Amino acid sequence: MKFEHLIEINDPLNPLIDTLTREQLWRGLVLCAEMPMLFVPHLDECTIDERDSGSFRRSRRFGELVVIDRVLLTPLQEVRYEVPEQGEIAASSLTVTIETPAEHTMFVRFKYDDGHDAETDKANAMYDEYKKSAYQEADIDTIRIVREMAGAGRLDASYLN
Repeated sequence: MKFEHLIEINDPLNPLIDTLTREQLWRGLVLCAEMPMLFVPHLDECTIDERDSGSFRRSRRFGELVVIDRVLLTPLQEVRYEVPEQGEIAASSLTVTIETPAEHTMFVRFKYDDGHDAETDKANAMYDEYKKSAYQEADIDTIRIVREMAGAGRLDASYLN
């Protein structure tokens, strides 16, 4: 399953949404990667056990299920999650990209790849539609939480330092 969607962050023609700076959005996306328990209510534990320049490895526990992944950071542009094959979990990835197609507009693109081939995708079509919907809702929640944090000043540089 390959799936992507956009969430609008800034639109100068829509006064109902608060404007975020690229830096606030970036800090929120990194915080989501480093402290996912703030964003994912059913996550029991997250441990970062290896940190390199521009990436880190983490272990997330959901009850009995443990998922290990690597997070790659391209500052102010992209957060990429790479899940290697492990047990019954297939290799997969999620790329979260900040896009600014025009002045004063900003979007976040969420791009999923579950690593399955076309035959597997065909067999899982109904299940994949459910997953797409769940992923999109989770991404909307993530941006909602980032907006709330920014509104409370928790994503300002002075708050984080």
